[in-house]
Amino acid sequence: MAPSQRLLRLRMMRSMRPIPTCARFLFAAVAAPSQHCFSTTARRDQAASTSTNEAASPKRKKPLTKEERDFLSSALRVNQTGELAATLIYTAQTPPLVNAHPHLRPLMAHMYEQEAGHLKTFNSLITKHRVRPTALYPLWSIMATGLGWSTALMGREAAMACTEAVETEIGEHYNNQIRTLLEMFEQWEAEGYEVGDEFRELISTLRRIRDEELEHLDHAVQHDAKEARPYWLLTSIIRAGCRGAIWTSERV
Repeated sequence: MAPSQRLLRLRMMRSMRPIPTCARFLFAAVAAPSQHCFSTTARRDQAASTSTNEAASPKRKKPLTKEERDFLSSALRVNQTGELAATLIYTAQTPPLVNAHPHLRPLMAHMYEQEAGHLKTFNSLITKHRVRPTALYPLWSIMATGLGWSTALMGREAAMACTEAVETEIGEHYNNQIRTLLEMFEQWEAEGYEVGDEFRELISTLRRIRDEELEHLDHAVQHDAKEARPYWLLTSIIRAGCRGAIWTSERV
């Protein structure tokens, strides 16, 4: 066989060698990219479609029923009344107590400032939501002032027992409001409605104020509220009066 023929045959044999594995893999990836690209594109299209559908159908805001509106109005009304009474009690108690016990001045000032802040909050909410304040505002003002002044004259322990009794009732009252609102929100979400930021902020405000009221209760106990005489009778009368004022202010 001529040298030129042998060279030609050798070239033909080399061209018939199998394609290496790595080369076959690259070739397959280049030759058939459509399946991979289609699956990626499909996933992207599906995700975009889902996102578009979610954006197109946001959760609805819950239209309040008459019962829900009435509850929220009465809650704001009675809270405003309670905070007004608290500021008047501390205003009346402070001069006699501080004259007899000067070391109580910072505590009385601290509790009054917090109550004044609570009252300012509910005054704002009452105005914002156009809720009618209680018609018994003048009566509660007189009674709160009288309660603060009389318990302060009875002594430090009686004044602190007054704070303990009032804050016990107020703390339970705020807890009941918070519990009712959370149940309402849970029902709204179960029905597919959205609980807006305004309602979530209201829950946060009620919790903060409740905690500060319970802080006042702790201060009263630490300053010998339970040493008042007669402790049981005094606190029972005050707590009953608070419950009556709450019930009446929710309705009148």
